[in-house]
Amino acid sequence: MSNIDIGIATQDRLDIATGLKRLLADTYTLYLQTHNFHWNVTGPQFRELHLMFEEHYTELAVAVDDIAERIRTLGVIAPGTYKAFAALSSIKEVEDIPAAADMVQILNKSHEQVVKTCREALKLAQEANDESTAALVSDRMRIHEKTAWMLRAMQ
Repeated sequence: MSNIDIGIATQDRLDIATGLKRLLADTYTLYLQTHNFHWNVTGPQFRELHLMFEEHYTELAVAVDDIAERIRTLGVIAPGTYKAFAALSSIKEVEDIPAAADMVQILNKSHEQVVKTCREALKLAQEANDESTAALVSDRMRIHEKTAWMLRAMQ
């Protein structure tokens, strides 16, 4: 780690980056899950779900970049492999292609899990007075809470 003097102690930066790595892994796993469902959804709600999933994975693609760049800003290497994401993520991969209604339920649960991961990362940032990370994570949490709400409304 390089010598960084941004008013956050080195150990705090490391701890925050660890929380952000988990958030990055969850977000990337959710991105893959959403993209997979976008490609493979079928049924009467095909068009609606196909387009909604595309909106979601497009937003998540930007999010993973923002989170990874914050990790780098803190002076830590951002994970970037499937192996690293699998080890860090609390979202498990879906190995088959579920029915459309099940896709919605799975994505709802995954977004709720990302909210929980955000809460853990937010606490670390707040304790270290890292307002930049807190703002990023808070924004992410709000987006995932709203998305989960919208997915629940479809069930």
